Amino acid sequence: MKNIGIIYNARVPEALDLSTAILHDLKLAEGSWLAPAENLETLAPRAESTDLVITVGGDGTILRAVGFTAPADIPVVGINMGRLGFMTELQVDEAMDRLPSYIDGDYRVDERNMLQATVHKAKGKDTEGPYHALNDVVLTRGAISRVVTVSGEIDGSPVTTFRADGVIMSTATGSTSYNLAVGGPILDPESSALVLKTVAAHMGLSAALVLRSSSEVNLTLEGYQQAMLSVDGYVDYELDLGDRVEIKQSPYKAKFLRANPPSYFFGTLTRRLGFSIRGQ
Repeated sequence: MKNIGIIYNARVPEALDLSTAILHDLKLAEGSWLAPAENLETLAPRAESTDLVITVGGDGTILRAVGFTAPADIPVVGINMGRLGFMTELQVDEAMDRLPSYIDGDYRVDERNMLQATVHKAKGKDTEGPYHALNDVVLTRGAISRVVTVSGEIDGSPVTTFRADGVIMSTATGSTSYNLAVGGPILDPESSALVLKTVAAHMGLSAALVLRSSSEVNLTLEGYQQAMLSVDGYVDYELDLGDRVEIKQSPYKAKFLRANPPSYFFGTLTRRLGFSIRGQ
């Protein structure tokens, strides 16, 4: 039998209840375990003996979980207890009935590209990271409501100097997240392309740039505004004047188990974003 890890959103009491039921009622292998998504740092020793991770929560729970699963090449099947759940596979009311088929191998593997961000400090030769993101890496203003000034390079060529509330670099998976909220394009989730998009641009490029997967983007903080680097919305790092953020495709892949064909994503998109469908 497979050793299954269950990662749940501890802020949702029902998530722990469902996780406990999965662990016990489905009679998982003795090496199976459960842990809150907010405390995954201690799980590294379990990676070699874990065959599959089930997440119980929403997309935020998955974003945290892939920090553990992607480096260890462990696939994920997600149960949605959130609002949108673009990355989740199952709804709560069907989870107990359908999970056994995923555990038994009745699925396809959906691989998603990730980003790698490394901060090169202006003072000294220190670096921070690398950090890995499934959705996006965002260079954004700090607590003070002022625009940030950021010089951008793509593959070593200067592009523009952005004056904006922020600059987003997103994967195809992340294109339906913050990127979409600020008017960026929606990419097919299995695309390897990357998207560079500003937030409320005051100067410089305001349109989104869709880049090939091998592109390397460098964003250097200019001016004296406070700024932060946010990785998938849960890792925040304060930037100083002159710090350079190098962003490129991560060597890690996030793997998800799917029972539906790739085209199922578009039906999910229309339902969860409230788009109207002719004849319905």
